[in-house]
Amino acid sequence: MPTVILLMIAGAAVFAWWNAARAAAERAESLGRDACIAADVQWLDQSVQASGVRPYRREDGWLGLERSFRFDYSHDGVERLVGRLVLRGDRLVSFVGPSAGSRVIPFDRTRND
Repeated sequence: MPTVILLMIAGAAVFAWWNAARAAAERAESLGRDACIAADVQWLDQSVQASGVRPYRREDGWLGLERSFRFDYSHDGVERLVGRLVLRGDRLVSFVGPSAGSRVIPFDRTRND
């Protein structure tokens, strides 16, 4: 009987871990997509990829998980650029990627000004 209880506890822990990871990935996906829409760039592959998980100390003293994600975007449909974002819980703490104020200006080597 104790084995069944331990298996149920382990199963619940695995489910909680998986559920939290899915929720973080969905949050990261919406943040990446919204950033690409705001910057008027293409969001490639319509997904994010988890790139890391590490513990951090929350404000209340407990340990929490910091999850890193990457996504790809393109200004011109040819060049693939990588964006990165970091979530602590569901809060965005770091973002590197397209911004609404940035635009790529192509360099024309044939033009002599």
